[in-house]
Amino acid sequence: MRRAALAVSAALAALSLAAPLPAAGESQDKDKKLKRPVLELRATPRYAFSPVRVLFTAELKGGDDVEELYCPEMEWEWGDGGKSDEESDCDPWKDGATKIDRRFTANHVYQYAGLYLVKLTLRKSGKTIMSQTVQLTVRAGLGDTSPEPGR
Repeated sequence: MRRAALAVSAALAALSLAAPLPAAGESQDKDKKLKRPVLELRATPRYAFSPVRVLFTAELKGGDDVEELYCPEMEWEWGDGGKSDEESDCDPWKDGATKIDRRFTANHVYQYAGLYLVKLTLRKSGKTIMSQTVQLTVRAGLGDTSPEPGR
């Protein structure tokens, strides 16, 4: 019985040396690994007749509010040769108090039939953080003589 008590005592001592408790006022969250959200992009409608105004919605799903995704620069590539850039003017990041925007929207008009690959890129200080694409099919509407997509 005495041997078992010594073994338990030695094991507890080894654990206390390997993982010291945080000092008073120090958070255990310091070592917590933050999870990045996933970027999802959708078009409404995804199939339409020209001319059409399409609403694009990007959402950051899941994950934590990480500084890297706070107040990003956005670049929309519309798939028709056009681009749009957007920068925000945000207050400074405050650890644990600042929330990231998780929803971004934009509209774009497509005049002609075609298959369009639309891409949203999020950047921070000119560095790409993440991007996502969505495909859009526009069929020829009245007066549109452009060829049908895929033909």
